[in-house]
Amino acid sequence: MSGCWTQYGNILNVDTTGASQATARPEGLSYAGVAASEKIAERDLKNMVKYKDMITRVGNSKCVDPAVIAGIISRESHAGTVLQNGWGDNGNAFGLMQVDKRYHKTVGSWDSGEHIAQGTEILCGMLTQIQKKFPTWTKEQQLKGAISAYNAGAGNVQTYNEMDVGTSHNDYANDVVARAKFYKRNGY
Repeated sequence: MSGCWTQYGNILNVDTTGASQATARPEGLSYAGVAASEKIAERDLKNMVKYKDMITRVGNSKCVDPAVIAGIISRESHAGTVLQNGWGDNGNAFGLMQVDKRYHKTVGSWDSGEHIAQGTEILCGMLTQIQKKFPTWTKEQQLKGAISAYNAGAGNVQTYNEMDVGTSHNDYANDVVARAKFYKRNGY
């Protein structure tokens, strides 16, 4: 693990149940859980490679594990493959990390390092909010909470065990964590 990544905990030590049926089914999978998240991440791997150097640079500069960034990119945009001219969510969310234009001024091109840096800064802001809201949680618990908050806001995170209630398909952090672990094992 690179120097500063440990300040937010080790993604490999974050517990996860993986993708829900609601996330797995549209992907053509008849099963859910960690195996489904890993299969989806594996499908995105060849497209993710195009962004690996940028993801690593941004991760190092922001002290965020590149595997976590890759996990979010996989969940949000399938490494860009589902976007229309860089946009998703009915034209409200921009880029690989799907920055919502209703809450943020988008920067850079949809597949740029500048965009990845903005998405990662949003995640870091969520980490700060979750650390303040739940100071007794472990670093790993706070990291998972921040991943959930990246999707639904820090106000949505009420308890550790139910942090994904209210996120997309009620599994956002669990799915992203499982995908991030896959990317960690595959060189991110």
